Amino acid sequence: MVPNVRSEQATRDLIISLGAPVLHRTSRPGWRRWCAVLAAPVLAVGLLAAPARAADLTPVTSTLTSANPADNTPHAQNGDTKAFAEIGGTVYVGGSFTAVKAAGDAGWTARNYLFAYDRSTGALKADFTPVLDGAVHALAVSPDGKLIVGGAFKTVNGDSRKNLVELDPTTGATVTSWAGRSDGGLVRRTIVVGNQLYIAGAFHWVNGTQHSLLARLNASTGAIDPTFQIDASVPRASSELVWGLAVSPDNKTLVAVGNFTQVNGQARNQVVVVDLAGTPAVADWSTQRYVAPCYDWAFPFYARDVDFSDDGTYFIIIADGGRGAGAYCDAVARFETADRGAGIDATWVNYTGTDSVTSVEAADNVVYVGGHFRWLNNANGNDSAGAGAINRFGLGALDPINGLPLVWNPGRTGAPAGTTTWGPIMWELWRGSTGLYAGFDSDGVGNEYHGRMGLFPLAGGRTVAATNAPSAASGYLYVSSANGQATKVPFDGTTLGTPVSTSQPNLTAAGASFSVGNKLYWSKTDAGAPNGSYLDVSIFSGGSVGVPWVSSGYNDWFKPATMTGAFYLGGKMYYTKSGTNSLFFRYLEPDGYIVGCTEFTLPSVGLAWGSVRGLAWVNGKIVYGWTDGSLRTVPFDGAAVDGAAAVQVAPAGGAVDWSSRTLWFATS
Repeated sequence: MVPNVRSEQATRDLIISLGAPVLHRTSRPGWRRWCAVLAAPVLAVGLLAAPARAADLTPVTSTLTSANPADNTPHAQNGDTKAFAEIGGTVYVGGSFTAVKAAGDAGWTARNYLFAYDRSTGALKADFTPVLDGAVHALAVSPDGKLIVGGAFKTVNGDSRKNLVELDPTTGATVTSWAGRSDGGLVRRTIVVGNQLYIAGAFHWVNGTQHSLLARLNASTGAIDPTFQIDASVPRASSELVWGLAVSPDNKTLVAVGNFTQVNGQARNQVVVVDLAGTPAVADWSTQRYVAPCYDWAFPFYARDVDFSDDGTYFIIIADGGRGAGAYCDAVARFETADRGAGIDATWVNYTGTDSVTSVEAADNVVYVGGHFRWLNNANGNDSAGAGAINRFGLGALDPINGLPLVWNPGRTGAPAGTTTWGPIMWELWRGSTGLYAGFDSDGVGNEYHGRMGLFPLAGGRTVAATNAPSAASGYLYVSSANGQATKVPFDGTTLGTPVSTSQPNLTAAGASFSVGNKLYWSKTDAGAPNGSYLDVSIFSGGSVGVPWVSSGYNDWFKPATMTGAFYLGGKMYYTKSGTNSLFFRYLEPDGYIVGCTEFTLPSVGLAWGSVRGLAWVNGKIVYGWTDGSLRTVPFDGAAVDGAAAVQVAPAGGAVDWSSRTLWFATS
């Protein structure tokens, strides 16, 4: 059963599992009232503020896995799965489980903390039998094909190997010559880049040398790298630790998140960026978005995981924590790797509405997220679905350009009776060679039984093509002249051609309109819709508007009829509204026609947007009609608009009346 609220017990279980103390409260006065108090002023001030600069957000082609999990993956019992690795055709799985079985088997095999199976068949590797006395949190592969294991154990195969060990990948025997040791404290993350092994956790000594929460070793030998002395310390509350770690593919940037407030004596609250080129050093990078306490009675820290994109140009931080003024709690946030300075804000932020996000994997131009959430795109919700919320039960895939959900919704469902239906943590999302592995603390995913783990295969997935506004330098402007009619006018960005009347019988009761790829989006006024209008979508081909297919009630919540003009560019829907003198935008996802839940205002001077009627984007310019029937253009760089640069293209009283809200640009 899907829970109606995040239970206090689930929240406490999460913190207990992290080894942090929990403050007990019998009541939380004002939790449900808090949204009414905070949401409006915080959103206006900048909780979901637009980026301070215009990042390069050109739409990209994304490759999604199947939402149907593979049937041949094994099951684990009790505890959870926390880590995955592959060597050849073998998959290794670590966690806190106590037994495993192959798919279809009736009986369980006792196996604590670590096991291996054949990737093709799902059969357990009976010869791989390491013996550990504590949970495995992290797995990595050495350059010579050995398995590096990190976690919360003291002995391995009967020998002292505190929290870090290298194993033979066939038998699980300890590689005694490998020198790596975490002398005290959990090893939560292990990452191999080239011949360098980065580790993170709750330790303070590695190989007999002092290293606080972070260290770098020779991946082949386990020897400590003395040039890497990056020490995180001073917890926000409870015990200090680094919980999430990522290294860019070029091995030039490291990002760590967790329960700390200082790194090498510099203030860095929950997040630190480290420059790895040359001698590793704390980067000139800081943000205030993880400073607020959020629900500090339950979450000592809330930045839980981080991952770089495949090309290393950005990284994603995910968080739990509840809600806090100006903070990225219970959210997914994108940051640009090249940015430096203080007070850095995210490029975009996707809020769940006070539900936890606990794992992230950025791969194939998709941002996969997992956790204990029920919605995404839910900045307007507070433990409930607010305006614009999209149902995503514990798993979601986001467009890296705007952070909105793609059409991928497997859900954390399917646990049989008598098993665990809903746990607080999605411990791990990891892109393997054949798909996306998921490790969790429950027994269902994709509406099927999957004990504590699953694989979403690349086979059966789909490609989401990069989609944007028409990029041609010349084409045609269409402007509605009457219900079911539009005038088609050639336009090269500067000069208009001879207008031609076209019949558009499907374009009725239309308001603001805009082109996205081969589709036309347009506001449809409908007295039967819950809010009187909705955003309709039609194929636009050969100069004809096709039959619309978006039903009444979908995307109606932001009242599209109030828009007086609109255009799409780079993952955003820009628009004007009646009675206002601003140019607004919301994020918009073509895959699923999802509209962002937050409205932003673009910086603009010298242009009375309240008089605009109809908008289009053509080759670096906004083309817009005016209430007097004239047509004008103004340069647009995606960041701001200077009305002083506006140029009139057609005067009022000409052959075409440009005062219609229904204006769009197309190439045919």
